[in-house]
Amino acid sequence: MRAALLQLTSSDQPEENLATVTRLLREAAAEGAGFVLTPEVTNCVSASRAHQTSVLTHEANDPVLAGLREEAARAGLWLLIGSLALKTDDADERFANRSFLIGPEGRIVARYDKIHMFDVQVSDSETYRESAGFRPGRRARLAETPFGTVGLTVCYDLRFPYLYRALAQEGAEILTVPSAFSQVTGAAHWEPLLRARAIETGAWVLAPAQTGTHPTSRGKARKTWGHSMVVDPWGAVVAEAGADPQILYAEIDRDAAAQARRRVPSLEHDREFDGP
Repeated sequence: MRAALLQLTSSDQPEENLATVTRLLREAAAEGAGFVLTPEVTNCVSASRAHQTSVLTHEANDPVLAGLREEAARAGLWLLIGSLALKTDDADERFANRSFLIGPEGRIVARYDKIHMFDVQVSDSETYRESAGFRPGRRARLAETPFGTVGLTVCYDLRFPYLYRALAQEGAEILTVPSAFSQVTGAAHWEPLLRARAIETGAWVLAPAQTGTHPTSRGKARKTWGHSMVVDPWGAVVAEAGADPQILYAEIDRDAAAQARRRVPSLEHDREFDGP
């Protein structure tokens, strides 16, 4: 299966972002991609909750979701919408950070709400409190496809290896990590964390990323790391983007996961232990 990772610099305007992703998705389809992946918060990158409230919608009414489902069906390909920021019916009005796997008929095959919230202070001038605006999910998700079993994760999940081990032990051969990594943490940790998750699980890791300085109509502009990456089940980086928006292509072979797990069957070697 030829995979295409769309590296984007999404703005805070969903309709603009839909037009960009549609154009790139069609380009990827024309280049033979059968599985296209977009980054985290494909529809809206914004640090302003007031702006998010004004432009975001519930899933049933989301124009980006509807438009990309139509495009997936038109092209007859699999599509991972890395995540969309969506309104919920929660009493505290927090949003969902929700990933979607779309089948080639345009049907939603799986949904996954990001479990781990990015509540960190990465520098004196850069602080994130994702849980203030987004509510965490609670359930891990797998989906069956003709090219492998896919385990869905999002961005900050990457730092929690138990999630990836659980997905792999339940059959995941491909792990998706759509992201909007900060430039500080991306430079230090992005590649080693992605490679570690692949090595630990013997799975493909596909990580489409947001990149650059994101256009904003309200609030502080956010900057993200980029460097979308594909890591094979033995931990080798087989494709990597730079810092500019682009499409990153890679060939995904599910047999590579089985081979890696035969060589080092660590998923079968868990042992109970005491302490600490």
